[in-house]
Amino acid sequence: MTATTHESEPVRLTRFSHGAGCACKLSPADLRTVLSLVQGFEANTDPNLLVGFDTSDDAAVYRVRDDLAIVLTTDFFTPIVDDPYDWGRVAATNALSDIYAMGATPLIALNLVAWPREGLPFELLARVLDGGADVARGAGCLVVGGHSIDDAEPKYGMAVVGTVHPDAVLTNSGAQPGDALVLSKPIGLGVISTAAKRDAATADHVARAVTVMTELNATARDAAIEVGVHAATDVTGFGLLGHLRELCAGSGVGAVIDSEAVPVIDGVRELLAAGMVAGGTQRNHAFVSDSVAWGTLGANEQMLLADAQTSGGLLFAVAPDRADALVAALAARNTLAAARIGHTTAQNPGPGRIQIR
Repeated sequence: MTATTHESEPVRLTRFSHGAGCACKLSPADLRTVLSLVQGFEANTDPNLLVGFDTSDDAAVYRVRDDLAIVLTTDFFTPIVDDPYDWGRVAATNALSDIYAMGATPLIALNLVAWPREGLPFELLARVLDGGADVARGAGCLVVGGHSIDDAEPKYGMAVVGTVHPDAVLTNSGAQPGDALVLSKPIGLGVISTAAKRDAATADHVARAVTVMTELNATARDAAIEVGVHAATDVTGFGLLGHLRELCAGSGVGAVIDSEAVPVIDGVRELLAAGMVAGGTQRNHAFVSDSVAWGTLGANEQMLLADAQTSGGLLFAVAPDRADALVAALAARNTLAAARIGHTTAQNPGPGRIQIR
């Protein structure tokens, strides 16, 4: 579908965006700076808060009774594609991903909308909301309201509440030395979205990206629950290495990544060679470089591992004797990738240390 104005002129939603999708997020370094200045955060001693913000996990988890915890998250971003319905689908899938990364099931969601009321017709916003509602409906999640503001730059996303048994929560801080690292989706989404914004992506490039970005991570969560994993996180705006760095830091381990084993969307390397690198990717690369031993990896491949993803896959740390079972369980559920990409190591020389081979 091509978005149009009242005068039937094509509307490029990505032209209204300073950055595409999750690439518009503040960098991890920026967030650390901000949080270091905030005086209102105190150490939370409530024993029912099972997951807070101290390990940079994907969502907060609060126990409400012995057999039930609620999971809370929110995510929104600027247009990543020009089709409003697809943008809504991608944004909703991305917001739900945080729930799945915690091993939980989404329950209810609220829309978050910023819209240039004088710049874009409301018919386009309706299509965005339709896309989000259809994804939520497919996930068994109710959209029960939301909030909107008038803004020069369009933004859309969701706040989502999910549920999980307190003993079944997946976190990014449970990895153990020697765990296998397994990824459920290919990377390269930031490269394609940047190329689309610069009119350098083909329709096939965009279609491949939309397919990846609208695959719910529910199937990957189910595979992880079936096999049993030590840690999980979703791969979004901070890139594969950024989210791996957080997993390593939270778990007190290091990691080794086999760069050739990391799945990549078809056509991405050619776009990368043409200079399609998002600003968010460059910030990711700068942030992780003090924790990464790149070895002989070239500049473009480094950027690929730092590429800012939107609605990417789940990254798991699993006992090595269960890694093949996890890959098989992911493949049996037709996830877009089921790749063993490396392993964790003992903490050396410090949390978050990553070696690329």
